[in-house]
Amino acid sequence: METKDILKKVRQVEIKTRGVVEEIFSGEYHSVFKGRGIEFAEVREYLPGDDIRSVDWNVTARMGHPFVKLFEEERELTLMLLCDFSSSGYFGSAKQLKIEVAIEVAALLAFSAIKNHDKVGLLLFTDSIEKFVPPKKGKTHVLRILRELISFQPEAAGTNIREALSYFSRVQNRRSIAFLISDFWDQGFDDALKLVGRRHDLIALKLRDPREEEIPPVGLIKLQDAETGREFWLDTSDRTVMKRYHTSIKDRRKKLDQLLRVSGVDQVEIRADRDYVRPLSHFFRMRARRK
Repeated sequence: METKDILKKVRQVEIKTRGVVEEIFSGEYHSVFKGRGIEFAEVREYLPGDDIRSVDWNVTARMGHPFVKLFEEERELTLMLLCDFSSSGYFGSAKQLKIEVAIEVAALLAFSAIKNHDKVGLLLFTDSIEKFVPPKKGKTHVLRILRELISFQPEAAGTNIREALSYFSRVQNRRSIAFLISDFWDQGFDDALKLVGRRHDLIALKLRDPREEEIPPVGLIKLQDAETGREFWLDTSDRTVMKRYHTSIKDRRKKLDQLLRVSGVDQVEIRADRDYVRPLSHFFRMRARRK
C-alpha cells in the first residue's frame, strides 16, 4: 500500500472504531480494568454524611473546622496488544479477512485505553518477533500503532505463540493487560501461556472463520496450508473423511479452551463473518459482574 492509501485506511478504521468506543466501550473498559489502587487527590470542608474516617485531623486543627480527604483511583494501566500476523490470518470467506478483523479489534481496544488515559503497546509476531512498539500514552501514539498494523508486511508465514509470550514476559515486567489476538493454529505454548497468565491480566481473542471448519460437500478439492505451503486433497463428499476432519477440529478447539481455563486466561471468540462488537461487549459486561 502507498502512503496515501495507508493514511486513508487508518482514517477509516479510526472513525469506525472510535465511534464504537464513544458509544459502548469506554465505560465498560473502565469498569473492567481497574487502576492499581487509590491515591490522595485533595481536601475539602466536611459535609453532613461524609465518612468520619476520612477527616483530615491536621487540616481540621489548623483551620478550626472539619476537613475531609478526597481520594481517586490511580488509573494508569498498560494495555499490550499481541497480534498474530501469520499467513493463516490472511483468509476470509465473508466480507473480511481474519487479519482485518484483528486490526479493527486492536484499534478498538487501543482507543478504549487512551480514552481512559492508559498506555498502549504493540507486539506483532509470526514464528518470530517481527515488531515491538513500547507502550506510551496519547492519540498520536495510538495512530502510530494503527499505521503499523495496517502497513505491516510480515517476513515469515508460521506461528510461534510461545516465543511471542516469552518475549512479552521479558520486555514487560510490570503487570499489564494483554490481549493475545490470534487464530491459535499453533501448539507447544502451554507453559508460556500459564506463566503469562499468572503475571499479567491475559485475555485470548480467538479468531475464527467458519469455512475453515465447515466445508460444504463439493467433492474432491485441493487445499493448501497457508503457513507451511503444504498441499493436500480432501474428498468433501466422503462422509467418513469429513467426520474425521470435523472431529479433529472439535478436539483442537476443546483442548485450546481447556488450556485457557486451567491457565486462568479469559477468552473471547471472534468470528470473521460476524460483528465483533457483540462478543466483546458481552465479555466486558460478564467480567464486570464477576469482579
